[in-house]
Amino acid sequence: MSALVIDKLSVNYGAVRAVRDVSLEVKPGEIVGLIGPNGAGKSSTLHAVMGVVPAAGGEVRLGDRRLLGRRSEEVARAGIALVPEGRRIFAELTVDENLRLGLAGRRSRRDTAGVLARIYELFPVVKEFRARQAGALSGGQQQQLAIARGLVAEPDVLLLDEPSLGLAPRVVDAVFEALAAIRDRGLAVLLVEQRAQRTVALADRSHVLANGELRLTLGPGDADDTDRLVAAYFG
Repeated sequence: MSALVIDKLSVNYGAVRAVRDVSLEVKPGEIVGLIGPNGAGKSSTLHAVMGVVPAAGGEVRLGDRRLLGRRSEEVARAGIALVPEGRRIFAELTVDENLRLGLAGRRSRRDTAGVLARIYELFPVVKEFRARQAGALSGGQQQQLAIARGLVAEPDVLLLDEPSLGLAPRVVDAVFEALAAIRDRGLAVLLVEQRAQRTVALADRSHVLANGELRLTLGPGDADDTDRLVAAYFG
């Protein structure tokens, strides 16, 4: 597996610079958090990596492959999967049909049964309700399905955009436990999250983004330092 390197990435929307020279790295077996206030540029960073929005400057690499300027489909086949904010599952399809859509991004067609078995181990609810219409699932179940759909492509890097948004605390616990298990399997995870303290406690390191710029890098030991977090967000 390869590391994701973001080097001096910038994103503009017209005359507005949403992301300013952001640099970070995510290695295999790491979770790196990207936290900050609304409008800080967190989602724009993920979208630029994925090729959803054009970058105004900088570089994105997966190992020795340069990704900027490639279409989203090419980025996915290079080994990066995005689980977008709001889940965006296909409500009219079954859970199993949604999951199998993720197989289209796989670089190998071998051992599909083994891949699905590993997903079911991580997310038992996906296996339990695989014949049910996805729109009938709860919000937390839909989020687990969205993450599972990203994982069946067997990416090197998983980009997660606000996976705990709108979920009950018990379900948030389940999602964060699954993320820890995903890290243990050697995947690189770049996690954009609104729950700053939970993210800092979980991630190997967390970068605070404000006004499009990286302000501070925190480690798990900083999770209870509320004053430092507040100063980084609003200072």
